[in-house]
Amino acid sequence: MKEGTTKRMIIMLIVAAVILGGVVGFQLFKNRMIAKFMHARASPTQTVATIVARKSTWQPKVRALGNMLASEQASLSAEVGGLVTAIHFKSGETVRAGQVLVELNAVPQKAQLAQLQAQAALAQQNLKRDEAQLRIQAISRSVVDNDRATLKSTRAQVKAQEALIAQKSIVAPFAGRLGIRQVNLGQYLAPGTAVVTLQKLDPMEVDFSVPQNQIELIHVGMPAEVQTNSVPGKVFAASVTAIEPQVDLATRNLTVRARVPNPDGLLLPGVFASVRINEGKPQRYITLPNAAVTYNPYGATVFVVKEGSEGAAGKPKLEAEQRFVITGPTRGDQVAILSGLKEGDTVVTAGQMKLRNGSPIVVNNNVQPSNSPNPNVPDS
Repeated sequence: MKEGTTKRMIIMLIVAAVILGGVVGFQLFKNRMIAKFMHARASPTQTVATIVARKSTWQPKVRALGNMLASEQASLSAEVGGLVTAIHFKSGETVRAGQVLVELNAVPQKAQLAQLQAQAALAQQNLKRDEAQLRIQAISRSVVDNDRATLKSTRAQVKAQEALIAQKSIVAPFAGRLGIRQVNLGQYLAPGTAVVTLQKLDPMEVDFSVPQNQIELIHVGMPAEVQTNSVPGKVFAASVTAIEPQVDLATRNLTVRARVPNPDGLLLPGVFASVRINEGKPQRYITLPNAAVTYNPYGATVFVVKEGSEGAAGKPKLEAEQRFVITGPTRGDQVAILSGLKEGDTVVTAGQMKLRNGSPIVVNNNVQPSNSPNPNVPDS
């Protein structure tokens, strides 16, 4: 009995030892495989280009693109219908304010005016005569009152007819330059038919858009400089005259208007123009190439080079550390960093799309992104 029990105990111990060994062996195997998997998933060393963040002096300025506009412009048209009887202008001519440009047939209306003027003159004489009769009590006051009402009525009819005749003439509402004539002698003009365009070219205006982060640099009355490739090599002085009181929801830009003297008529409406505004004292900013900054919906980030653990040769490894930064104004290929970096930090300028926090890196600065404050755009 005792011998059988001993055998069973020995067998149970052997089985338990085998099971325990299997569990331990499986756990060691699992740990080794996990280590291999994690090693396989470790970030490979990435080659990047870097730059040392330095401060530089910037003159706060706004650069924008805009379109030239006439300070006043109108498409002149007929207010009433009629036959064209006279044309007093030529295409492209400069005219003065109030100058008659086109006359429509007004003979019937002028004949009606003569009739009404005669009635008004008669009403005036009747009133004068009846007032004399009233003074000697020959007629009642009601007769004189009726005469006065009749005179006022006929005079009002005369003014209405004169206004109707005036509508038969198309005049220049302001001084300016005419466009191409769209009417011919003897043509019937329907109401609202365009006859010619009129534009006041001195001064001119330019409308341009400013990003919302530069709104504080713009105010009414500040000077500006305007250039256009339609007049190469010439800079036109301008001044800001109006600022749109709301930001465009689609572009987050603010529309600004500046006035440009144009005494020689060199600028024309519709011309594409660049606007430059200098404002305030020079400022010192930490600057980076724009390519070094990654813009995301949750903020702008850069990768800074940090020393990690020692490598095989005893030298510290280089690692990438992601940082959030606040960007400021831009200048050419450069962007100002308002916070998130300090002078002397080494920042990744190329290859950052492959990086994440702690990624090992190797620096190769043979190729650098553009970093000019005033890049030259080659002519196409």
